[in-house]
Amino acid sequence: MAAAAAALLSAWFWNERFWLPHNVTWADLAAAPGPEGGGGARYPQAGHVLSAFPLALGIFAVRLLFERFIAKPCAIKLGVQDRGPHRAQPNAILEKVFTSITKCPDGRRLEGLSKQLDWDVRKIQRWFRHRRNQDKPTILTKFCESMWRFTFYLSIFSYGLKFIWSSPWFWDTRQCWYNYPFQPLTSSLFCYYIMELAFYWSLMFSQFTDIKRKDFLIMFVHHLATIGLITFSYMNNMLRVGTLVLCLHDASDFLLEAAKLANYAKYQRLCDATFILFGVVFIVTRLGIYPFWILNTTLFESWELIGPYPSWWLFNGLLVTLQVLHIIWSCLIIRIAYKALLRGKVSKDDRSDVESSSEEDDMTSNSTKGIFSTSSNGANRINGHVASAQWAEEE
Repeated sequence: MAAAAAALLSAWFWNERFWLPHNVTWADLAAAPGPEGGGGARYPQAGHVLSAFPLALGIFAVRLLFERFIAKPCAIKLGVQDRGPHRAQPNAILEKVFTSITKCPDGRRLEGLSKQLDWDVRKIQRWFRHRRNQDKPTILTKFCESMWRFTFYLSIFSYGLKFIWSSPWFWDTRQCWYNYPFQPLTSSLFCYYIMELAFYWSLMFSQFTDIKRKDFLIMFVHHLATIGLITFSYMNNMLRVGTLVLCLHDASDFLLEAAKLANYAKYQRLCDATFILFGVVFIVTRLGIYPFWILNTTLFESWELIGPYPSWWLFNGLLVTLQVLHIIWSCLIIRIAYKALLRGKVSKDDRSDVESSSEEDDMTSNSTKGIFSTSSNGANRINGHVASAQWAEEE
């Protein structure tokens, strides 16, 4: 009974009329000799995506080694301090409330604690603020994480650009659809796609051990959606246009991480200049190149050459949704830059995981002068594929 149900579910999920163009079957895309006459599958197979899991674990292991033996020494040499937020003074009563009852007491509880301890309410609020902050990661930890992402993003973007530069579909996007879906899978194409997929799986794993952020759920959904889109396009053999989408989105990611590195190392002018460059590249690629190059070929050229079918509609629906997100994120970047130019600094981020007292805010607002200067409360961050209201300290 269970086997029959599983077979029925599998047949429904892998329905050829959903996944493939008319008059094409899975048997047509079955394993065949490789393009150079060697062994292996000539076309993408669903089982290939499983190889991303061990690779993701390998990437995660490499990251741990990189942060410890490369990023940390670089941070120390640049003078990045291994110092966390201000620690709350020891208090057994408040500690018990914090660990057992609530980390954010309401006004009524604050009044009760004020009478019990003979403390001012404002002092108790400050204690809870410091107590929440003291478990947050140090600037050194943030620097190491950003340096790893900068290194990977720059490496994968360089590899991807080199690969598609020599590919015919980079110069003529109609090549993405000629003879589709019977387009051979080369080793370079396989490595690029699976490496991207494995990296996002590694982000899924590491999100539970990384710096905890208020947008944890949003980032989780983003990584899941990205993995789904990459996997979907692989199994559907839309790899050619997929490489264009991946490379285009990787173009700005490393610039954001570079700006954050400069911010942590207190190179403010470099930080500001890099963020401006990031904003320009982000807006040009997401609002200019993406709709007029990528969406043009997926919506119009593919319609002309292969015609629509069910998974075609789903694929393009996801890409159009991504364009809507691009518009939202670009508006956030422009708003950040505009407010920064008016105020001389980036404003407080609601998603920042390091809170600051009013005294700290006053001190910071008087001491920061750079366009994108940040205080201990952090600053805005826009991820290459997902965004929040702030950029520099995503923590």
